[in-house]
Amino acid sequence: MTYSEGLHGALIGQPGSRDRLNTPALILDRDAFDRNVDRMARFARTHGLALRPHAKSHKSADIARAQLAAGAVGLCCAKLGEAEALADERIDGLHLTSPVVTAPAIARLAALARRTASLSVVADHPDPVDALAVAAAGGAPVTVLVDIDPGIHRTGVASPEAAVALAQRIVDRPSLRYGGVQFYCGAQQHVVGFADRRAAIAERTAYLTTCLDALAAAGLSPPVVTGGGTGSHAIDAELGVLTELQVGSYIFMDREYADCDLDGSGTPPFETALMVDARVISANAAGMVTIDAGLKAFATEAGAPPVIAGAEARYRFMGDEQGALIGTELPELGGRVTLATPHCDPTVNLYDAYHVVSRDTLVAIWSVTARGRSA
Repeated sequence: MTYSEGLHGALIGQPGSRDRLNTPALILDRDAFDRNVDRMARFARTHGLALRPHAKSHKSADIARAQLAAGAVGLCCAKLGEAEALADERIDGLHLTSPVVTAPAIARLAALARRTASLSVVADHPDPVDALAVAAAGGAPVTVLVDIDPGIHRTGVASPEAAVALAQRIVDRPSLRYGGVQFYCGAQQHVVGFADRRAAIAERTAYLTTCLDALAAAGLSPPVVTGGGTGSHAIDAELGVLTELQVGSYIFMDREYADCDLDGSGTPPFETALMVDARVISANAAGMVTIDAGLKAFATEAGAPPVIAGAEARYRFMGDEQGALIGTELPELGGRVTLATPHCDPTVNLYDAYHVVSRDTLVAIWSVTARGRSA
C-alpha cells in the first residue's frame, strides 16, 4: 500500500471526495485521460502504425494496462529499473529506449528477458552487443534494435555505415534477434510552431531514410522503425517512414506540449489530464496568498505551473514546500487551487500515486509503480 492509499483510500467513491484530499496531491482526470488514450489509439490504427507508448511519462502499471487495452503493442521504458518494475506487474512487450552497457546492467537485462515476453533493447556500440549475446546465451533470443543518432549526439550510431555494421553484428549473434532501428528526434518535439516543427522533422527523417537505404542495400532492412513522440506524431504519420510511435505525454498534456500546435489545426488534439491540487495555507499579504505546493511539488526546469482552476493568478515558487499565487481574485485560507504541470515526466516522479478523479469524486488511486527507478 502506498502512502497515498493509506491516507485517502477510504475516500474512493465518495461524492465530493476530491475536495477532501490532503495536498499537494497529483490528480489524474480519468475522463480526459480515457479520451486521450482513445484518440491516440484511433490515430495510430487509422494511419497503420503500431503504438508503443513511453512509460517514462507515467511509470504506472495501471496506465500501462489502459494503454495496452486500447491497442498498444507494448510499452517503452527509458531505464532498466522501469522495465523491471513493470515486468513485476506482468506488463509484457517492453522496449528499452536507452543503451544498456555495464556488466551488472547487462546481467539484469538478460535475467529480465528470461521472465518477460517480447523484451527489446537498443544498442549503439558493438561491445555491449557482444556482452549481451554472451549473457543471453541459453535463453530465448533478446531483440536488439540499432539506435540511430538524430543529430543531438545523446545516443545512437553516427552514420549509415555504422548502422549497417552494428545491425550485422546483431544478426551474427545467435542469442540475439535483429529487431530494426530506433530514431527519436527529441530536440524537435517542443518546437512551438507546426510548420517549423514539420520542417525540422522532415529534414531529420530524410537522414533516417539514408540509413534505411544503406541497411536495405546490405540485406538488413529493419522489420521495425520506431520513434517519434507526442510533438511529432502527426508529422511522423504523414511522412510514412516510422512503423511504430513512442508517444508519451499525450495522456497528460503538460504545459510544454500545450504550448505547441501539435497537428497544424491550432486546436489541441489532447486534453490536460494531469494536474496538482494545492491549498492556501497563508493569506496575510495583499494581492498574494501562499499555497502548500513548492519546488518539491513540480519539476522546475520548464518554469512555473499555470493556475487552471480556483484562482485568477500567476504562480511563483516560494521555496521547497510553498508557492505564491499573485493576483486580484484569490482563494481564501484553506481554499483549493488546481495547477497544470509544466513538465509531466519529472513531476510524476515526485509522487507515489495518482489520485484518479471523475469530476469531483475520487474513483481510484494508482501507484507510480516505477517511481525513483532511475537505474
